[in-house]
Amino acid sequence: MKTLKSIMSWVVPILIGLIIALLVRSFLFEIVRVDGTSMEPNLLNNERVFVMKQEKIKHLSVIVFDAYGADPEAAPGTEYVKRVIGMPGDKISYKDGNLYVNNKLVPQKFINTYQRENGTAIGAEANQWSLASVAKARGWGNNPETVPAGQYFVMGDHRSVSNDSRYWGFVKKNEVMGVVKVPFWGSSSAKKNINDRTGDY
Repeated sequence: MKTLKSIMSWVVPILIGLIIALLVRSFLFEIVRVDGTSMEPNLLNNERVFVMKQEKIKHLSVIVFDAYGADPEAAPGTEYVKRVIGMPGDKISYKDGNLYVNNKLVPQKFINTYQRENGTAIGAEANQWSLASVAKARGWGNNPETVPAGQYFVMGDHRSVSNDSRYWGFVKKNEVMGVVKVPFWGSSSAKKNINDRTGDY
């Protein structure tokens, strides 16, 4: 009996700890590793960040989502980190080198001109997925595109290496894991451009 009590005295706390950890990961937050360079210069390859499960998604929020089903080339279990440009019901347009949502200029001071204007080379179609080429193909100059209900238009910060909504379309709300937050040990630039640079246009 003493042996059983001794065993239970350390088994029960471990089980309770595992249950709490599982609940936290499922409903509150988890730590993920950034894989790739599509969010540079604000998030770096292999950087560790928090994903907040209950955080409200806003314009310019950075989110993690299940890419399988969104990107036709993504394998099951693949997750992408991108920035929300268009919310459900938003109208996206592009004129004179500027990106607009609901006729309001999208502020993009968190990236430089090269990262903002260049397209992503996908296959043999090098640089065909710049905002300018996408806008021309979709007629954004005269006919803004409406983001469908329950979906988001997302892009990486480093547009020349990002595989995002310019290419394969929108992200469904139920595919979103949560909103990225840079921890206290992250760079001040990353914290400013990821944690604080969100809100309505």
